[in-house]
Amino acid sequence: MSASIPPNLDIKRYLNHHKMMNRIRAFEETAAMANEDGLVLGAIHLSIGQESIASGVCQNLEKDDFLLSTHRGHGHTLAKGADPQSMMLELLGRKGGICRGKGGSMHIADFSVGMLGANGVVSANINIAAGAGHAIKLKGGNNISCCIFGDGAINRGPFLEGLNWAGVFRLPVLFVCEKNGFASTTFTEAMTSGTGSKDRAESLGIPAEEIDGNDIVAVDECVRKNINEIRSGGGPRFILCKTYRLHGHTASDPALYRDQEDVDEAWKNDPILNCKELLKNAGVIEKDLAGHRDDALAEMLGVYDLAKRAPWPDLQLAYEDVQDSGDPRERAY
Repeated sequence: MSASIPPNLDIKRYLNHHKMMNRIRAFEETAAMANEDGLVLGAIHLSIGQESIASGVCQNLEKDDFLLSTHRGHGHTLAKGADPQSMMLELLGRKGGICRGKGGSMHIADFSVGMLGANGVVSANINIAAGAGHAIKLKGGNNISCCIFGDGAINRGPFLEGLNWAGVFRLPVLFVCEKNGFASTTFTEAMTSGTGSKDRAESLGIPAEEIDGNDIVAVDECVRKNINEIRSGGGPRFILCKTYRLHGHTASDPALYRDQEDVDEAWKNDPILNCKELLKNAGVIEKDLAGHRDDALAEMLGVYDLAKRAPWPDLQLAYEDVQDSGDPRERAY
C-alpha cells in the first residue's frame, strides 16, 4: 500500500503513533516467545496486524476515559498507558503482575489509567462499557467510555443490549469494532446475516462510520472527530475498522483454516509498514524510523528478561481479591 501524504500532516503526532505501534508489535512478539518457552500461564491472543487501531483509538483517549477491551487486548492496554513490565509479569503469573498474577493475558486491567479490563467472554465488555458510560452520565462527568471488540462479538446478545442501552440514554460511549475477518477459527462473514455491524448500529440510531483500520491517519482522524462529538453531548458513536488478523486465534494456533496466500497478501498492508511509508514520504529519515523498531525490541526483551526472573507471588495471597461468602450449606435451606 502506498501511503500518500495528507495536507498539513502532523509529523510529530504520527511519529508517536509509529513508536507506539512498534512497542505493541514488540511486546506481542516477545509474549509469543514467552509462550514458546512455556512460561505463559494460559492462552494469549495476539493482535499483530491490528496495531493502528489500538494506537489510533487509545492514544486519543484521556487518562480518565474508560477503556474496555477484549481477550486480544495487549495493544489496547499498552496504548492506554499501562506499564509493559507489569503486563509481562502478569502474563507469566509472577509477583508484580498488573493484576497480581491472577488475571493473565485475557483479564488484564489497570484502573490507574482507566483500563477497566480485558475480557475473556466475547462481547461481555460491551455491556460493561455501556454501564460505565451510564455512570459517567449520572455523575455529570466529561470523560467517555470506549469499548473495543472484534467482529465475532456482533453476533452475540450483548452487542444489541449494549448499543441499545447506550442509544436510548444517549450515553458517552465510543464503540469500536475491529473487523479482522475471524470469529475464533471461523470466517465471520460465514456466520453473519445481513450487512453487518455498521448497519446494525445505525438501525439503533447510533451514527456509524466505516474506515480502513490499517490506515493510521484514517483511524486517528475518525476517532478524534467522534470523541469530540461524544464529549459535546452527541451521544454514542460507532466506528467499524477493517483490518486483518495476521496470526492465529491464539499464539499456539497455526491457522490452517485459511489460505497462506491470503495471509501473505495481508502482510503487504501491515499498518506499521503503512505508517512508516507515510512518514518517509513526509521526509522522515528511514534510519530514525528503524530506530523505533530497535528501541521497542530492546525495551520488550528487557521486560521479558526481568519477568522470567521474577519470583512467584506469595501463596497467602491466593485467597485475596476472591469473594468468599462462606459455606453455602449454612444458609442454603
